[in-house]
Amino acid sequence: MATESSRDGWIQSALLDNIPDMAWLKDRDSRYLAVSTTYLEALGGTADRVIGRMTAEVWPSDIAEVYLRTDRAVLRSGRRRRYEECRRDADGQLRWYDTIKSPIRNKAGRIVGTVGISRDITERKASEEELLASRAQLRKLSEFEQRAREEERARIARELHDELGQTLTAMKLDLVWLRERLPAEPATGVARLNRLISIADQAVVDLRRIATELRPIILDELGLHCAIEWLAQSATEHGALPVQLVFDRNDCTYDPDVSTAAFRIVQEALTNVVRHSRATSARIAVRHLDGLLLIEVSDDGCGINSSAGAGDRLGLAGMRERARLLGGSVEIDSSAVQGTAVTVRLPFKTSGPRRRRT
Repeated sequence: MATESSRDGWIQSALLDNIPDMAWLKDRDSRYLAVSTTYLEALGGTADRVIGRMTAEVWPSDIAEVYLRTDRAVLRSGRRRRYEECRRDADGQLRWYDTIKSPIRNKAGRIVGTVGISRDITERKASEEELLASRAQLRKLSEFEQRAREEERARIARELHDELGQTLTAMKLDLVWLRERLPAEPATGVARLNRLISIADQAVVDLRRIATELRPIILDELGLHCAIEWLAQSATEHGALPVQLVFDRNDCTYDPDVSTAAFRIVQEALTNVVRHSRATSARIAVRHLDGLLLIEVSDDGCGINSSAGAGDRLGLAGMRERARLLGGSVEIDSSAVQGTAVTVRLPFKTSGPRRRRT
């Protein structure tokens, strides 16, 4: 019997002396029965200062209180408990530990103490904090770039519409003036002028389309409601897709960031419907509820293909990121039977009275 006890003690000592983490055994009164070498190094003490002593005799009162509370929770529940803790080491450096405590049972199944292990995760926590900080910086950068891109689009669209558009219109008027004053002959000159007028007409149409795609003036001038109506009408006219629009109120003006995000998300969702869904109809429902702007774009198509290309996946990711930057979300529910529903939630922030640009 003594030989078996000596062997068990030798095995216990070998484990505790070589385990790289802090480890310990306690009785039901939270009195230390054994500790690892790593535990003693972290504590900055010797075994005779720990073995046989209560937790409150080893640790400062604030730390001992936490340890006693978690010991009692394990003894009371009979289940393992895991938590993260932060404390200073023997050198005064603040360190993080991942701690696990479990009950010890005798042969009769009675809980007679606890066993615990703490792993130093300071480096991991530092990496996590660095990663979170990096993500926050990237998100701010993305928000800045997105806002700058929208502002640049708006500027280019205004320049195209106000400057180049007026130039093309003036050119067309002069061409018409020349045509009306040319003699009936030669017919070639009249035909050439008619061709130039046709080219000018098409250039104006293309210019308006490009300017609208860059930044729809209707969004800035008339607001989100009219802009979404325009999107629905465009999908119906150019995509041959009937789109039903339901707007629960049309008396709101929105923070520019909210209206831009909502417009771009609906635009991307409708584009996906027209290009990929093979739907016969679509629906846009806009509601205002509990401080949120809720938008659902749904269709009766074939759902989203799991093997969609990188461009399509980026489009979906862009929708989510736009909403996330404003504290909102985008959820996509898709099936081959019921089609696809894109649900957008954005904080509903109103702005002051909208002013027309002059």
